[in-house]
Amino acid sequence: METSPAFRHFTCADCGESFDADGIEARCPSCDGVLVAEYNHAALDAPAEPPVPFARERRVSIDEGATPATDCPTLADELGVGRLLLKDEGRNPTGAVTDRGLAVAVTAATLSGAEDVTLPTTGNGGQSAAAYAGRAGLESHSYVPTRCPFVNKAMINVHGGDMNVVEGRYPDALDAYADGHDDAWFPVGPASPYRREGVKALGYELLVGDDTAPDAVVVPAGHGIVLTALHTAIEELREAGAIDDAPALYAVQPEGCAPIADACGTADDVVAEEQPDTIVGPLEVPDPALGEHAVAAVDETGGSGVTVEDSDALQAAVDAASTTGIELSGTGGVALAGARELAETFADDATVALVNPVAGSKEDDLLRSHLMSQGI
Repeated sequence: METSPAFRHFTCADCGESFDADGIEARCPSCDGVLVAEYNHAALDAPAEPPVPFARERRVSIDEGATPATDCPTLADELGVGRLLLKDEGRNPTGAVTDRGLAVAVTAATLSGAEDVTLPTTGNGGQSAAAYAGRAGLESHSYVPTRCPFVNKAMINVHGGDMNVVEGRYPDALDAYADGHDDAWFPVGPASPYRREGVKALGYELLVGDDTAPDAVVVPAGHGIVLTALHTAIEELREAGAIDDAPALYAVQPEGCAPIADACGTADDVVAEEQPDTIVGPLEVPDPALGEHAVAAVDETGGSGVTVEDSDALQAAVDAASTTGIELSGTGGVALAGARELAETFADDATVALVNPVAGSKEDDLLRSHLMSQGI
């Protein structure tokens, strides 16, 4: 693979071994650990732009990113903070933050000469993979659980993707993926280092440029990709001399599936959830691919983990829509519900950013059902 001049190598966060980009698809080939891309920041043309392993002009893009961080003074007043920003990742091409990561992962597949990409997914990643693979002229193969939202299933097919629907929940889809995918297919699942390289741009957008740099970022957590990518952005921007201070990162998860949030602030390892049960499907990930690294991101930035009830998350999404006009998904509602739980920990002059990972229209059935349960 032809890499960018600033790219050095991938380093395994577990065993420390380094690798060039050729042949690297997902985890460390030596120990199956998490791979981290490293760069020579002195060689970057624009230190305030997120580096990627390959030339930027080679990127497979559908104009993802550059999503708005909208001021929400009503919510700021409610939480008792100086400023509240909603970073709406639902504005991405397929309506999810996963577009950022799949743009880079599919580019890596293309530059590696692959003809197919594959992944297990709770739904949004499969839709993104199908969209970006189609644009690149590749085939995509997604393994999704039956609990995957209808819109994801429909749009995977609309984008021309091959979809394998597996009875059960995400772990069942993961098992089917392990047994059924072709080894010649390029993996673009949650463990892909390229996906984190794409998602870290979210951190660059929040931390440099406008006067929106937050003191805290509240993130709904599934696999931990966004938290880990934000932490990577913080470290890169510090190394490049672009920032001095960094925000605290907060992980919020539904009470029925909270392996990351439960491990934050403890010396314990992330323990897989034995019986995951949350209506917020994108976050029902009992054994997160980047769990330990997401916990480290939270702990090292001085944040914490918090859990919320499903009903509180859905109500938070409804409240946001009615008071700000921004259509949070149930998944995004997890962030606001978590911020409400955390309100007393924020300084009264703090700027707090909430990440909405998914467009509200992709989870409208959850929100409508919540209102119907109230007789509305």
